[in-house]
Formats: sequence, structure tokens, C-alpha cells
Amino acid sequence: MDVQCKSIDEVRQHIDCIDRDLVVLLARRGHLVNQAASFKRSSADVRAPARVEQVIAKVRGIAVQTGANPQVVERVYRAMIEAFIEEELKTHAALTGSQGNPA
Repeated sequence: MDVQCKSIDEVRQHIDCIDRDLVVLLARRGHLVNQAASFKRSSADVRAPARVEQVIAKVRGIAVQTGANPQVVERVYRAMIEAFIEEELKTHAALTGSQGNPA
């Protein structure tokens, strides 16, 4: 898992590979988020603050298990979730013909 690099260029090459993998995974997650919009009745269901906290608790646990910094993981996930909620609200509004207002 951990790679010992011999130069900054090697570090950057590994980071570039990870970035590509992350973007692919974000795309997969985004497709699923858009699918989820069709199962939700209201924009409040899209926002789902209790579910957000559930996800945050889960990924913080994974961070601890894998040696990642839980605070960094939480901040990244909160930003990612916020961005996906914005997209899902748009998808939900398009599917329901609403303006994204809570129902």
C-alpha cells in the first residue's frame, strides 16, 4: 500500500495515478447519487442530514482502521457530500418537476 519514492517526480506520478482513480470513483458515486434521486420524495429526503452523519461516522471509522487522518477524511467527505447533494437536488427537481423546495 505505502510506496517509498526516491524523488518528488516519483511522488507526483503516484499522486497523479491516485487522482485518476479517485475521479473514476467519484464518477461512479455520482451516477449512483443521481439514481438515488429517483427514489426520494422530497428535497428534504435528498438532503438527509441523518444519513450524512451516518456516512461521516462510517468513513471516520474506516480512516482509523486504515491509518488515514479522520479529520481530513471527514472534511473531504463533507465537501464531497455537499457537492453531490447540490447535483442530486437538480436531478430530483428535474425528475419531479419541482424547484427543489422541501415537500
